[in-house]
Amino acid sequence: MEVINAIGRRKAAVARVYLSEGNGEITINNKDLKTYFPVGTLQYIVEQPASVLELTGKYNVKANLDGGGIKGQAEALRLAISRAFVKLDETNKPKLKAAGFMTRNPHEVERKKPGRPKARKRFQFSKR
Repeated sequence: MEVINAIGRRKAAVARVYLSEGNGEITINNKDLKTYFPVGTLQYIVEQPASVLELTGKYNVKANLDGGGIKGQAEALRLAISRAFVKLDETNKPKLKAAGFMTRNPHEVERKKPGRPKARKRFQFSKR
């Protein structure tokens, strides 16, 4: 089997994934999953696509993560892994779509406006 690559994005995070046959190792920026994401919920987010498809322990994932925070990176990685599984086998798509892993979350940070402290916050109004 050749290596399958896919990309996933969330907020400012970008994940590039390389999927190959193996024993289920997930390597992120040359680190193990548990050292890169020490929080259990983030590890769970990353492993969701494989557990939904019941392919846990059959494929190795090598990922390059860049930008954003840890939650955004975990969700970008989930999207990239899901897209790689669909490239591997097109019949995986309905299960992943039903679980909500095939949709890119479009939320982005709103820009700061001039004359305001943040994007929507206003300075305190003083009548006198």
